[in-house]
Amino acid sequence: MKFLLSVTIFCSLIISAHAQTLSGTVKNADGNLLENTTLRLINTNYSSTTNKSGTFQFKHIPQGKYILELSHFGYSTLNTTVDVNGKLTNIDIVLNRSDRQLDEVVITAQKREESLQNVPASVSSLSANQIYNYRIWNLKDIGGIVPNLFASNPGDNRNVTSIRGIVNTSYDPAVTTYIDDVNQFSLDTYIPQLFDVDRIEVLRGPQSTLYGRNAMGGVINVVTKQPSNTAEGFAEVDVAGYNTQRYSLGLRLPLISNKLFLGVAGLYNTFGGFYTNEYNGNKLDKQHSFLGNYYLKYLPTQTLSITLNVKNYANRNNGPFALAGSPDEALSKPFTANQNATTTMVDNIINTSLAINYKGRDFNFISSSAYQKNYRFYTTPIDGDFSPLDAVSIINNYGTKFNKVEVATQEFRFSSPATLSDFKWTTGVYGFYKYSPTKQGTHYGDDAAALGAPPNLTNINTNTERNYGTAIFGQLTYTIVPKLDLTAGIRYDHESKKTNVIGEYQPDGGESAVFRPDTFAKASFNAITPKVSLLYTINDLSNLYGAFSRGFRAGGISQLSGDPSQVPLVAYQPEYSSNYELGFKNLFFDKKLRLNMSLFYTHVNNAQVPTLILPDAITVIKNTGVLNSKGAELTLQANTWKWLSIDYNFGYTHARYKNLQLASNGETVNYDNNRQIFTPDVTSMLAIQLMKPLNYKNEVRLILRPEWKLTGTQYFDLANNIKQNAYNQFNCRFGATSKYVDVFIWANNITNKHYIDYAYDFGATHLGNPRLYGVTLKRDF
Repeated sequence: MKFLLSVTIFCSLIISAHAQTLSGTVKNADGNLLENTTLRLINTNYSSTTNKSGTFQFKHIPQGKYILELSHFGYSTLNTTVDVNGKLTNIDIVLNRSDRQLDEVVITAQKREESLQNVPASVSSLSANQIYNYRIWNLKDIGGIVPNLFASNPGDNRNVTSIRGIVNTSYDPAVTTYIDDVNQFSLDTYIPQLFDVDRIEVLRGPQSTLYGRNAMGGVINVVTKQPSNTAEGFAEVDVAGYNTQRYSLGLRLPLISNKLFLGVAGLYNTFGGFYTNEYNGNKLDKQHSFLGNYYLKYLPTQTLSITLNVKNYANRNNGPFALAGSPDEALSKPFTANQNATTTMVDNIINTSLAINYKGRDFNFISSSAYQKNYRFYTTPIDGDFSPLDAVSIINNYGTKFNKVEVATQEFRFSSPATLSDFKWTTGVYGFYKYSPTKQGTHYGDDAAALGAPPNLTNINTNTERNYGTAIFGQLTYTIVPKLDLTAGIRYDHESKKTNVIGEYQPDGGESAVFRPDTFAKASFNAITPKVSLLYTINDLSNLYGAFSRGFRAGGISQLSGDPSQVPLVAYQPEYSSNYELGFKNLFFDKKLRLNMSLFYTHVNNAQVPTLILPDAITVIKNTGVLNSKGAELTLQANTWKWLSIDYNFGYTHARYKNLQLASNGETVNYDNNRQIFTPDVTSMLAIQLMKPLNYKNEVRLILRPEWKLTGTQYFDLANNIKQNAYNQFNCRFGATSKYVDVFIWANNITNKHYIDYAYDFGATHLGNPRLYGVTLKRDF
């Protein structure tokens, strides 16, 4: 590490010999100078802010062409090309009001900053303002807002996410989530709650070349707000029905100007519960949580930054599985359950990362080191039969040695410098280590005989997983001829797993007896994932692209369960997908309307098909399926009329198993042509925002925002017996916003539509949220 810092500082000193100065002024369309405009050169550490006279200055910039990004409250974000080719370059820039032009969006989909419109892939990007307007509090809330994305959970906050019919079916996800450039390795270590977010990017389709394992369906990339030279903060209170309360507070400021920066933000959330437990009359799913996000950023030189980030999440959930026994029960008696064994799920997560980022004249380099830890357990046994019977309950409170997940990851990445050229490249290496010891007991109570099980004993299974992997990857983009860019990349992954199992029986009041001694199995997997794309620039506002990419989901080893027919320690192989895509990206009417469209076809070989083993609630994976998915997507954003903006997102997915045979009760059942689970055939989201200024400076505005969301028909079991027909939801928000204070009232699911949001293949069902009214108060400072 000392050697790395020495090299990067030495390179920074060399660059100073080639330094240039960039300065200028920022005005609006009426010629008024704009103070406090934020400017930055993308893919660099250079940033500045305009003073009272609207002027700015960057010093010590290497010579070359750059993209300069400008943002100002009430005005559209602008990206403009600047050519720094002399000792002093001076420019004048005009910003348009946000009601007259769309923001120009910069994303990091290809692990470097570039325009959304110039990336040859299907990408949705949600800005901080859009996240606030949509009230996105949890990652599952982006379902429908992003075309062909659906996410839900049974109440335990571990989201099952589907993109284009590629679905999370185990604790190794098929859709990878990154938060602040750190892979949230599994469903156990990622944090679903959202606040103080700068943007969310969703890459649809396989992204394994740059993002590696488990990016088969796509990538959700969350970027939180980082501290800078500008001291700023916020406080927000959200209060809604069912005793829903959210309190968030954040502060970002320079400790030493241009050198050392601090960011601290916290969110406390409490919820009174939707579900009533008929067994005792209490609310079943009450919970409260705290999420903290802490930054310390140091700039030894203008080209080198060192950022330490720590996130901690503590959740206490009194109803992690608020489930009715069947879909009919759930819909006939909405938001009621009948469970005799209730508990509190303790869920503690800590994510830490250290990023060393060098952005130089000849190349950029980043080292990203991360450590994640989760400890989750039930304080008392939890109901395993979802009924008032004392039949089955699950125990996992066996101390801190078990039921935890620890992950360490490291990535070294090099890329071409920020200056614009016909040749851009990215290459790197990645490694990880995962340790996950799980001990779980299935207790059979006095009523177990009613389910055909022996009463008054506990089946205890211990599964310990050790997993490590390495990867090397590279991608380049070359301008073959003007207006035609070729992008090609490839990645090689190697992964090894070892799983130990121990099986025990323990009669009530007696000593445990080992029926399966400590046994282990090992398995190794390799994967090669290429990609290639062509981008044709029709003109400055329209691009056409075609792309092929391959994705994979890691293989694994089956766990020990209480079902003797399911043999443990059997390796299952990686799952592979091939994706073909055509896309068309456009800006119209002087950048007042953005229209992006895509068509896709995905073929999945060796599909990993899950079987839920009850009552242990362990998922056994087997490679038994071939899946085909095809569809279309459309995103539209328009500011074509004064004080009126429209956002519309549409997705269609036709995902069916071409080949699928599963064992059931000793027989093989043919599920060929059945629909994929957790995959609505249509997603549609329309948001219309009306704005009325209350003063001549447009600093105080009334806002009325109705929303219409359509979720198409979907299934929740591979037999396609549990079905939710298409349904509509209507939301609305009304209030006033200004530069520093917001006041809003809002309503979600206005018609109080009852619908299945999550269901297990054995029938236990969780409904989507009922009608909810709320108030939001926000103060920026």
